[in-house]
Parts: sequence; structure tokens; C-alpha cells
Amino acid sequence: MNKKTPLPATYRWLVASRSVAAIFGGYLLAAAWAASMSLWLQKTGMARVDAVSTATMSSFVVHLCAAIWVFAVASTRRAWLGIALPAALLAALAWLARAVAGGAA
Repeated sequence: MNKKTPLPATYRWLVASRSVAAIFGGYLLAAAWAASMSLWLQKTGMARVDAVSTATMSSFVVHLCAAIWVFAVASTRRAWLGIALPAALLAALAWLARAVAGGAA
């Protein structure tokens, strides 16, 4: 019989890290997307319920693209940065939209 060589522990940790980035980081990115887009869509004159629905539905696509992208890039560091930086930017945009609206949005 052929003996299979077990995968090294570092490889397993890298895959686990990417999985966490895809699941939880993708969720964070999608939530930041939904928050910022719903606030900014309201600024364009869209009704609040329509803005929230549109932003929420599009956040599913954002989460899917984030999960695919995490496993497509060459390094785990780039995968994490590609999730964390846009999520932070979108969170800052959501905060800015709330500050411009005076907290009423």
C-alpha cells in the first residue's frame, strides 16, 4: 500500500487562516458594505427601505466575492489585508455618512 505523507502543520494553519478570513472577514466586509451603502444610497434620495434592501442584497455578492478572493490570492497576508483594508475603509465611510447626517440616518 501507498503511505500518504501528512500535510505539514504550517500548511494546515494557513488554510485555516484563510477559512477564517473568508467566513468571518467576509462577513465583516459585507456588513461594512451594507452599512455604508445603505447610508450613502439614502443620500442620493433613495427611500430608506429601498436603500437598506439594495445594500443588504448586494452584500451577499460582496461576501461571496471576498470568500473567492481569499482563496485565489497567492499569500495569506495579502488575503487578510484584502479583507481588512476595504472593511476598514467602508466602516469609515459609514461613520462619515452618519456624522454628515448628524446621527439621524
